[in-house]
Amino acid sequence: MQSTLYGKDFITTEDWSVPELESALEMGAELKRRFAMGEPHDHLLRARTLFMLFFEESTRTRNSFETGMTQLGGHAIYLTPSATQIGHGENAKDTGRVLARYGHGIAVRDCRTGIGQPYQYDLAKWADIPIFSMQDDVDHPCQAMADLMTIRERFGNDLRGRKFVISWTYAPKYVRPLSVPQALIMLMTRWGMDVTLAHPKGFEMMPPTLKAARQHAAESGAKFEVVNDMDAAFEGADVCYAKSWGPITVTEEPKEVQRMVDEHKGWKCDERRMGLAQREAIYMHCMPIDRGYEATDAVIDGPQSVIYDEAENRLHIQKALMTLTMGGRG
Repeated sequence: MQSTLYGKDFITTEDWSVPELESALEMGAELKRRFAMGEPHDHLLRARTLFMLFFEESTRTRNSFETGMTQLGGHAIYLTPSATQIGHGENAKDTGRVLARYGHGIAVRDCRTGIGQPYQYDLAKWADIPIFSMQDDVDHPCQAMADLMTIRERFGNDLRGRKFVISWTYAPKYVRPLSVPQALIMLMTRWGMDVTLAHPKGFEMMPPTLKAARQHAAESGAKFEVVNDMDAAFEGADVCYAKSWGPITVTEEPKEVQRMVDEHKGWKCDERRMGLAQREAIYMHCMPIDRGYEATDAVIDGPQSVIYDEAENRLHIQKALMTLTMGGRG
């Protein structure tokens, strides 16, 4: 276990080394075991406070962080811009410095393009307590770590040579940010998986995240490829992660976004496509799912689906991250 993580921000997995991330995965597995066995571990963050600042609403994120703090013996406080002076224009410096005087960590969910991740780094500049990304415009590091934990539970810790596919899917109306697919291509390549990113033209990732994925693949001896064919991507896959996102690097204008999305209604994860993957392949999704659009019920509720395992592992990996960064002293 790394013993130097006290006070460290977790804004992106790119800021943590593989050994540091491995420490979180190991502790997450141990805390999951304790939870399953009913072993108390509420001494780990006893009387510590996490401020949770949400610019967007959530189900899994809020409940996994808040529940996690309770199980660790601490307390989580739910905040929104409108319920604080942030909504009246207070800057990151004043917010961060004040909250740091009151508590032990600040978690932020802010997916505004070009704003979310920079805002977290601005908070980190002024607050001398850990800043956690609960999702932003660039990365969703807690989700990616929970996904990696889930994959290791299925296939073991040595994932070299496994084929990981993150594929775009059609979904009506609600356009999701790029942070999940970007988080996945940046993290899974570091563990030696052969990563295939599949999407129609126009739904590309941000260039820095593609650069990071290619660099990590080269360093780990893995492969990273981008294809525009969902069937080709699924062939021989061990992990089929299929979800929607918007053409954000091209446009965020609602009518144009809808036009581009509607051109690709055939991009769906169904039984036929899962049949192209390995027999033991798993289906993943971070949720919420547009059932019947992103994937069929037969896939979502089928034996290859691990979506609820992923959701549960958000709790355990986040408890590990908080314990390592907020509980190392005092």
